[in-house]
Amino acid sequence: MAPLVILFLDDGYRYLIPLIVFNNFMDDLDGILAAKLNIKSRFGSDLDNICDAVAHVVLALAAGAHFGGLIMGASVVAAGSIILRVTARVDPHTAAGTGSPTNELMRHILLVLLLAGQFDFEPATILIAVFLLHSGSMLVPFAMPALIRSRAKSTLLIGLVNVALVAAWLLPPVTPVVAAAFMGTYCYALAAGIVGWSKQRGGGTAP
Repeated sequence: MAPLVILFLDDGYRYLIPLIVFNNFMDDLDGILAAKLNIKSRFGSDLDNICDAVAHVVLALAAGAHFGGLIMGASVVAAGSIILRVTARVDPHTAAGTGSPTNELMRHILLVLLLAGQFDFEPATILIAVFLLHSGSMLVPFAMPALIRSRAKSTLLIGLVNVALVAAWLLPPVTPVVAAAFMGTYCYALAAGIVGWSKQRGGGTAP
């Protein structure tokens, strides 16, 4: 969380992309270390969720504040959903593994900004859609296992996810491919989850 203070500088927005990449890497690294060193705990898990929430709220609002207008409003809605999600996750009675991770929102913000810079388009409409879609998907009552990061279980695969994000940042020809992979699997996971959940509810209420 500490490097996020850079965002509060007068020209802090220019650090948003590297900070999202850094945050994603550190969040994965601490999970890997906790597993490898066998130092997992409920307190550590809750602290990780809270730190993620603070970092991701700051990053989302920094993007919203830079563009202003409707994007700012959409980022505030997303920040509210992040807070609701982390509040639910620290409750031991809440079902785990549902909804999209807040880190998925960060990855999509990153990819939209990279594509906008590469192809010189105004990202306003897409960012609003990303913020609002994630505001809902973070809180849905069903799992979204088709997400790329959710599929990455081993240290090697988690590392490859981070390599892909760095490559998208530093190698423009790779950016559209990585963006299509992450955003395509997200849309598929959300649509499949909604269909499956609807069928389940329909089957549960049938006479």
